[in-house]
Parts: sequence; C-alpha cells; structure tokens
Amino acid sequence: MALLILFEKLFKWVFIASLVGLVVGWWQRDALPDPDFYDSRIDQAPRQTETRAPEFAVDAGDQRYRIKPLYAYELDGMVVSMSHAHSFTDIYHAEWRDFLNLKDICVIWGANVGSAVYQDMDFANTTWTCWASWPNGAVRRRFSEDQLSNNHLLADRPEVQQAILSARPGDQVRLRGYLAEYRNPANGFFRGTSTSRRDRGNGACETVYVEHFEVVREANSGWRRLFAISRWLAPLSLIGFVTLLLITPVRRSVLR
Repeated sequence: MALLILFEKLFKWVFIASLVGLVVGWWQRDALPDPDFYDSRIDQAPRQTETRAPEFAVDAGDQRYRIKPLYAYELDGMVVSMSHAHSFTDIYHAEWRDFLNLKDICVIWGANVGSAVYQDMDFANTTWTCWASWPNGAVRRRFSEDQLSNNHLLADRPEVQQAILSARPGDQVRLRGYLAEYRNPANGFFRGTSTSRRDRGNGACETVYVEHFEVVREANSGWRRLFAISRWLAPLSLIGFVTLLLITPVRRSVLR
C-alpha cells in the first residue's frame, strides 16, 4: 500500500513537472538566437544561375506534376517563420490537390542577421505569405527587405522531405535546387515563382524544387528536446496518477 501511495505521488509530480516543461519548451523552442550562433555562410546572398535543365515530371500523393526549372538556386539563411502546407488550417493545398508544396519557410540572411535587427521584430507565415513587422521607424530602417524571402518548398524524395520538415525558426539552413514553375495537368493548377529578391507583394515568393536541404545549425536543441519529452510524459504520467488514485482507495478499504 505504501508503495502504491509513493508511486501515486511520483506520477503527480512528474505530471506537474512535465506540464511546466511543455509550456516552457513550447515558448523557447522557436526563439531566435544571437547572430554569433550562425556561421559565415549566412552572410551570402542567394545564388541564382542560368540552367539548361529540362522540364520533368514528379509524383506526390496520387498526383503527377510537371516541373519547369527557370534557374539553379542555392540559399543559406536563418528561418524566422514557417507554415506547413498540409496543416489542418490550410484548406487551399488540399483543395488544389497540391501535395508537392510541402512547407513554406521565411528566411533572412546577410546584414539582417549580422545586425541582430530580427530580435526587435516579429515574423509570421500564413498560407502564402511571410509577414515581417517592426515596432518603430528606427527598426524599419535597419531592416532590408531585399535580404528576406518566403520560399514555397517542393519536394518528392523522402529524405529531402524529412530534412525540410525538421527545420524550425532559429535554424540555419542550406538548400539547393531550382527556382521553378509547376503545374498539375489533371486539374489545371499552376504556380510560378519570383526570380528576384527585390520584388514585393503577390508573386514575390520563391518557388523552389529542392534537391538538397540541410539544417546547418539547429537552434534551441535543448528546449526542443524538453518539449518533445514533456509531450509524452504529460499524458503518460496523468494516466498513471489517475489510475493509482482510483486503485489505492479501494485497496485501503480492503485492508481495513
């Protein structure tokens, strides 16, 4: 009986601790580190070069898409926000049967990282758009919109998809592939791409068919690990606590 009571208390405190870990881990897992966390490759502007790559077909989901490469493209940058294209809140990609656009990432590089201006700003992604906001004109003048891009990432190979899905805000990433147009002949869906970092508004996002994706430096790994562990511990410890809470009084009455 004493052992049951001991375990009941243990599960209770593990549950409380895991709830705290869940909240703190969630809050800190996407914090944006200081500029010295990143290596010198983040100073580079994206590299866009002519390509003779022909149009090709790829399969994703139960659909076949045609990819038309426009430029070879490489990007080193820091993820400041992201959007999963197939989250339950995104009805558009499901409606279009677009299973190729896996994720959108908003990325900065160059002086936008080195100056640490991003730490005075807020970033957010919606279905198609990256939003950057600043508290005042002084911060706005420090920020270069030419050193930010929102990237629609297309991937059909499992290893590339897995790497893309692993990236979170704060991470330094590197990608290589093509700025590309793509279409789904079965339903007439088509999406183009920006080919300049200087454009704004509708159509200014880069659509990238990704051949290689790498998280060069993972931010907040400890906080992310805490969040992941707490996500499992919280329900398991709650189940254990409630179970023992229900069982222990019955055994006490039997012993009396």
